[in-house]
Amino acid sequence: MSFIKEFKEFATKGNVMDLAVGVIIGAAFGKIVTSLVENILMPVLGLVTGGVNFTDKFFLLNDSKGSHFDSLAKAKEAGAPAFAYGAFIQSIFDFLIIAFCIFLLVKFMNRLTRKKEVAPAAAPEPSTQEKLLMEIRDELKKRA
Repeated sequence: MSFIKEFKEFATKGNVMDLAVGVIIGAAFGKIVTSLVENILMPVLGLVTGGVNFTDKFFLLNDSKGSHFDSLAKAKEAGAPAFAYGAFIQSIFDFLIIAFCIFLLVKFMNRLTRKKEVAPAAAPEPSTQEKLLMEIRDELKKRA
């Protein structure tokens, strides 16, 4: 089989198409979660912590010049090397929320696909003929 035919067969299989759809939906879901964290959760967290905006939390790596910047954006505009730990904290919140949402989704899907375990059926009671034959067998064993 030629390389192009193999690739065509691979690309047209259902699993590849499902994966492509999953990646596209995952990217859109990531944008929603990022917006949730930046626009809803972080302001509430800032309010709880006394008006602290985590996205502007940074410190300069080269502070020997005595420069001071009010925000991370201004420090980046000036080309100052800054350690932006607030953006890292926000990324951690993004990850935790995405992981929790995926956990809930997988848990929900498992609940839908979980089949009820069927208890093994009890062995049926032997018929009267079988009981009689077993009694005869047992008597013959005793005599032998």
